[in-house]
Amino acid sequence: MIPSGHRRPLAARPAPLRLAVPGFAHPLVAPAEWGGLQRAGLPLDWVTLGSTTLREADGVTGGPGARQDPYWLAAAVPLRTAGIRVLGHLDLAHGARPFGELLSDAQRFLNWYRVDGFLLARCPADADALPEVRRVAGALRTVLERAHLVLAQGTHPSPGYAEFADQLVTFAGPWSGYRWSRAAEWTTDHPPERFCHLVHGVPRSHLQEALRVARWQGAGTIYFTDRTDHGAVDPWESLPGYWDEIVSTIGPGLSE
Repeated sequence: MIPSGHRRPLAARPAPLRLAVPGFAHPLVAPAEWGGLQRAGLPLDWVTLGSTTLREADGVTGGPGARQDPYWLAAAVPLRTAGIRVLGHLDLAHGARPFGELLSDAQRFLNWYRVDGFLLARCPADADALPEVRRVAGALRTVLERAHLVLAQGTHPSPGYAEFADQLVTFAGPWSGYRWSRAAEWTTDHPPERFCHLVHGVPRSHLQEALRVARWQGAGTIYFTDRTDHGAVDPWESLPGYWDEIVSTIGPGLSE
């Protein structure tokens, strides 16, 4: 059942959903996952490179690393060749990362992997932090003019963030919270392709319900997985057990 807070006017033909990949484990550890993304015709919106929950000594997660990684490069090149956006993972650490560090990481992503944009992880959501995040976004578009910028707040931020982001991750978390979540009223002023939902712990038996929630809330890009974060495990590091079912449901007969 979908609560009334999900409801919004529906078009005669709902916009098709696309898939986002917030980042698998390192390609050396998860070669099957990265290889599976190279299958022709997948309805992929973007894939994140350099994402990891492992934190460095300074508390930062993910990033381009200290030197070019041939495994990341081998994962990125086929995706870019297929026309799929590859985004570099930049951890804003809720606004604590120095401006210069972020630009340095962005430049390394560009130099080593020729990314198409950036996922700004742990991005602040409050109005007070908006000017600084806007400054970062402007600098990233100076470094890469047509950068595709995804702000990953994981919640509905102050509406001003939508003014300079290509996409907002307005939900990132477990199915137990997602199934009863509600979209902010201001999101109805924007098309579905501006919003992304990342949900873990979705049982196969509730997959269709989760897809309905995404459509009702006006999200055009999704990633659902049955993996969970129990035991501090990264739920995004491997493919969901029902990956082919998701692909065949939202894509035109793409499941093998």
